[in-house]
Amino acid sequence: MTNIVQLNVPSRRQPASERHGALMHSFASFRRFGDDVFWLKENAELLNILECTGAQVDDDALTAFAGFYDKVENRLQFFPQYYRFLLSICLDLEDLGIPGDKGAALVKWVADQGFAQAELSDLQRLEARRLMARRGVDPLAGDTGLEDRMRSFIARSATFSMPNKKAAYELTHAVFYLSEYGRKDPMLDAETRTSLEFTGLLAFIEQNADLLAEICIALRFGGFDVPEVWETWLLRHTHRFDVQTDQKTTPNDDYHEFLVCNWMLSVTGHQPFAKTLKSERMAFFRPDGVSGPLRELSECMFKLTDRSDDWETMRPVVLDHLSEDAQAVMSWAETSSDKFSAFFQGFARTGRALAVM
Repeated sequence: MTNIVQLNVPSRRQPASERHGALMHSFASFRRFGDDVFWLKENAELLNILECTGAQVDDDALTAFAGFYDKVENRLQFFPQYYRFLLSICLDLEDLGIPGDKGAALVKWVADQGFAQAELSDLQRLEARRLMARRGVDPLAGDTGLEDRMRSFIARSATFSMPNKKAAYELTHAVFYLSEYGRKDPMLDAETRTSLEFTGLLAFIEQNADLLAEICIALRFGGFDVPEVWETWLLRHTHRFDVQTDQKTTPNDDYHEFLVCNWMLSVTGHQPFAKTLKSERMAFFRPDGVSGPLRELSECMFKLTDRSDDWETMRPVVLDHLSEDAQAVMSWAETSSDKFSAFFQGFARTGRALAVM
């Protein structure tokens, strides 16, 4: 027989471009309003992830931002304090395929205004330099030591053996900017790898998927291996996210954690945004009951007046003070990285450790 019957059964899996379009429409039009700084933050984060991962985006998805793009000059002139958000959104839209080339003129205007020189931190200056370099402009041409100062900061691993969310996120973002979001070698040393693993251990012990996902991405961008335990836990955690589409649902959700966890999946070769997504109001909620023993561990160590910075010595004492679930997390944590003992030396904050620091 030469007759072949073809069954045109539609795929149950939502195409990637459709999922990305749904996210763009939802964030652009249904969660917040365009002149709200939180709208700028959310959309800058979403578009940044889509652009740097080479996501498939069709013309319909880009129409969600047509109104914003048409008036981006007006917003930038009236809200110059948000120039990094506004430039990021504009440049990402152009690089994702929206018709137009406003970005180059806006970058030149921002550089001429000297906004980068008014930044208060090296991290913000580095972000400004990275943004404007995308259109061939260096707003800080006289600052030849900026990148080296950032590398010096993130290479001080002792900083990252203790809970400090601000320092932790500055670490990950420094790697993002130095690597141009994975596009070039950020030239990180072994001490910076230790900083990343120390911060990753803190995030894993806390079961903080948001921070841990960023750490895993930064490790990849730095050319380092990602501990399998962390990646496996994040993979399971991400697939357990709940996406709600009720029009009454709150935008005060876990959207950032949802975005960076899916970004991590993309960077590590997994399929991101595997949930069914709709071009309407969506909210994203992490799985219930996710909490780690970081606070328990810190309180335990603080109360021990004769604490040691040697993990093998302290292990039975610490575990005896922790709940059963906390003990399980600690067991996974200590096997996830060969730097756990070194991490604990700083975390214990004994007299000897503080003297070394």
